[in-house]
Amino acid sequence: MTTIRRHCVAHAALLLCALSRGTFAQDTASGDGALPAVTVTADAPGASPQHLGTKIGNGALGTASQLDTPFSTTVVTHEELADRQVSKLGDVFALDASVSDNSDAYNAWASYITIRGLPIDWQNGYRLDGKPFLAYAITLPYEHMERIELLKGASGFMYGFGTPGGIVNYVTKKPTDQPVHSIEIGYKTQGIWSEHVDLGGRAGTDDRFGYRLNATHEEGKTFNGGHTQRDSVSLSLDARLTRDLTWTFDGLYNKRKSTGQAASIYTGSYTGTTLPSVISSDNQNLLSAGQHITTDLKMASTGLQYKLSPDWTLAAGYSHSTSERSRNEGVLYLLDTSGNYTDYRSDSQEGHRFDQWQVTAEGRLRTGAIGHQLVLGASWQEQVNRYSSNSVYQAIGSGNIYARNTNSYFSNTDFAVYRASDITQRAVFASDTVALSDHWSVLAGLRSTDYEQNGYTASGVLSSQYKKSGVWTPTLALMFKPAPDTTLYASYVESLEPGSSAGITYANYGAVLDPLKSKQYELGVKTERERWSATAALFRIERGAEYANSANVLVQDGLSIYQGLELAASTRLGSQWRLGASLMALDSSYEQGSTYVGNRVAGAPHLVATASLGYDVAQLPGLKLSADVKYTGSTMLNASNQLKVPGYAVANVGASYVTRLGGYDTTFRFAVNNVANRKYWEYQYENYIKAGDPRTFSLSAKLDF
Repeated sequence: MTTIRRHCVAHAALLLCALSRGTFAQDTASGDGALPAVTVTADAPGASPQHLGTKIGNGALGTASQLDTPFSTTVVTHEELADRQVSKLGDVFALDASVSDNSDAYNAWASYITIRGLPIDWQNGYRLDGKPFLAYAITLPYEHMERIELLKGASGFMYGFGTPGGIVNYVTKKPTDQPVHSIEIGYKTQGIWSEHVDLGGRAGTDDRFGYRLNATHEEGKTFNGGHTQRDSVSLSLDARLTRDLTWTFDGLYNKRKSTGQAASIYTGSYTGTTLPSVISSDNQNLLSAGQHITTDLKMASTGLQYKLSPDWTLAAGYSHSTSERSRNEGVLYLLDTSGNYTDYRSDSQEGHRFDQWQVTAEGRLRTGAIGHQLVLGASWQEQVNRYSSNSVYQAIGSGNIYARNTNSYFSNTDFAVYRASDITQRAVFASDTVALSDHWSVLAGLRSTDYEQNGYTASGVLSSQYKKSGVWTPTLALMFKPAPDTTLYASYVESLEPGSSAGITYANYGAVLDPLKSKQYELGVKTERERWSATAALFRIERGAEYANSANVLVQDGLSIYQGLELAASTRLGSQWRLGASLMALDSSYEQGSTYVGNRVAGAPHLVATASLGYDVAQLPGLKLSADVKYTGSTMLNASNQLKVPGYAVANVGASYVTRLGGYDTTFRFAVNNVANRKYWEYQYENYIKAGDPRTFSLSAKLDF
């Protein structure tokens, strides 16, 4: 109680400081009992939750609206992130049926999701303001994001290496012409307090200099009895050096430490054909002593943009990031349907560095009656992975998932971290969107990549090397616009990804497999009308198959085929109701020479569906209510299809209220996730499961001053 009381006093003091200008007293001193006037800021009645008019970054394709992008995309805005009170990446895309949650907010898997049944590549599948960083175990500060963009499917032409699942691009908040000053206080089950400050605006002659500063502190007891602490700071600057030349800088620091996180559950040694009964994830049965995950991300990028003419812009940029993690994680080797396990402990320290240079030219020209939107560019990037040579992976005991884990292991090793591998990519790319008429256009793009991957022993000796020059990854698309608000498209794109490194649970631990090439075919339509919007896509993805064979050796053999249908729509009914729905029907299989020809691909559910409902309360202007539900169908845990995760549905509810207190705009938010407290097993990775998150609630108060 003392700790809670101290938190409450500190947070109340922070809020009172923001109100210290005395306006609140002036507004309430009239004595007539009237409430302060309420100013409500809301989306226009016709605004679409799908945000199809929002311009997004598409790598080598340049910048275009979702409506004009011939691939399936999703955008989640900062307002939606705040309203949903998100804690992990699965929460961010909870309303997108193409995305399955594989994560836990407070352990090393917090940013794991699958898209169209494919995992995102933690080495190449994440971007921050379009720049690469190593995302493994990193949970970025969602409070600092203007929006989060998702490009579904193969992305080889747009970004270079990456799995054909897709690309997640975090876009940080940028300087605005109007000043921004806000503070926010939040609370989450079971005792996590957070404070967030957002400051921005412009200064100098003619508002030449812009700034945006965000800072967050979060700390407290997690829903399963563990503890988390996070400190994040981001800074975005720009300077209009001349009328045509602009300089930008973006920096982010994010450090997080969680202790007492739930162990991972490994099913590769499991003898049953059905999973044991689900356990509750908010008890402490799996919390063996000594577990922790600490991550530290530092990233900075800078660039120049020069307006060469009204139609052409030149840009050059550099980004540098380092991410480090120290992890003491339990891995429970589940043995039988009774829930018995062998308790392993993985203890290590790892680090990564990512550097990238890129130059681009983007503009328009005409050749006779035909218009061209051109993007030309070149990039260089180097990824360095550092691992500890004296990592610990050992059995520390046994137990049962339905009883308290009494095993313990505490880190007592000074880890010797060495340069284990590096990957260098050099690429040139070009794309041309050709406007054949007012309705028809063709997009063609080509990237050429020189690729080199080196592996080293702990003593620094080169142990493996893979080089490939002139690897071509093309993209083609045909687009038809019967009306300005509707686009029909057919697209083709290829991707290249580095081969996987066999993890410690495989018999060929440490082996590095060859790069994989993927192909994607997609037919789609997007439309955004005054009061409704809708998207649909048919897709087929062909990817080289990787899986553990019967000898538990990670191999590449045959193809993994993913073909499916995506549907999404949103509408407003009258002035108060908002409806949304999303569906993905997916057929996946191993083909062409694979040992498991005809089996479903691990991690790919047959069906995922979401529905959401929003209501603006007319009797209390500023109050919005929401509810949503997501059903995830059964998912195979391994390529042999010997074991699967049953389907499940999770429902959430929320509310937000915008009013004025003391002359300041104030927003209160409340959300309950898994409102029915549904217990379910969740697919985490091939041969890994976790217990789904329990019912949690969160609330926050934000004041603009």
